[in-house]
Amino acid sequence: MTTQTERPVPAGPVQRKVAGGVGRGRDRRAGEVRLLSSLGHVALVVWAVIVIVPILWTFLASFKNTTEIFSSPWTLPGELRWENWGRAWTQARVGRFFVNSVIVVTCGVFGTMLLGSMAAYVLARYRFVGNRLIYYLFVSGLAFPVFLALVPLFFVVDNLGLLNSHTGLVLVYIAYSLPFTVFFLAAFFKTLPTSVAEAGMIDGCSHTRLFFQVMLPMAKPGLISVGIFNIIGQWSQYQLPLVLLSNAEDKWVLTQGIADISVNAGYEADWSGLFAALTMAILPMILVYAIFQRQIQSGLTAGALK
Repeated sequence: MTTQTERPVPAGPVQRKVAGGVGRGRDRRAGEVRLLSSLGHVALVVWAVIVIVPILWTFLASFKNTTEIFSSPWTLPGELRWENWGRAWTQARVGRFFVNSVIVVTCGVFGTMLLGSMAAYVLARYRFVGNRLIYYLFVSGLAFPVFLALVPLFFVVDNLGLLNSHTGLVLVYIAYSLPFTVFFLAAFFKTLPTSVAEAGMIDGCSHTRLFFQVMLPMAKPGLISVGIFNIIGQWSQYQLPLVLLSNAEDKWVLTQGIADISVNAGYEADWSGLFAALTMAILPMILVYAIFQRQIQSGLTAGALK
């Protein structure tokens, strides 16, 4: 019995043309991906230079004298003049303004996180009449610019007797930070497992205890992320303190103090003290972001991964 060896049938012209077209299409897409990736890296490098260079220049200028700042702005300082920092801290009262900012931002962020997390949890986990309406009212605050409400806000705070006080400023900070906080945390609370909440209720947890002892610890990544954003936003706020603390210089926050130094620098020419004050305002936020960078990234991606 004779056996015949099967030979592969050569591809026809149509098959070769299709295979070649698929290969060329795949190569074209790979080239487009590499091009977009290269452009993205170039854009990131340009953005990093735009952000880092002014900060680095400000830090170096804080150790120079006025002559070095204007005659050789792009060179290293001749010596580290820490007296510039001391002069800004004491004579320009940056130390006082710094403490005021810490007090206001601490109270503002605490109130924002407490009220925002409770509101977001209820809106995300409970169903009741008007749920969506209340949620959209919160979210609509994201599209409302701060400067549009400065005039009515001034009269509201004045009528409450809280003008030129840290209490009034803290309440306004909380009000303006709640929309983003509720929007962010409501989406995060929806990703938490319902089975855990049901198990807690079966074990006899009240709604308050379930929230503070079970659900809130589970939302820790999201709380850290939105908390850092609120700290940075409230720390760098200038318009609201300018309007609400205009006649209380001893209660000014750091942004107002630096603005005052900037105005006076045109007459007193203490540019080194100005840059030292700017560095003092910038460094805390850089350190906060650097320390909690991993928590911020995990909080932003946790909802998507779940």
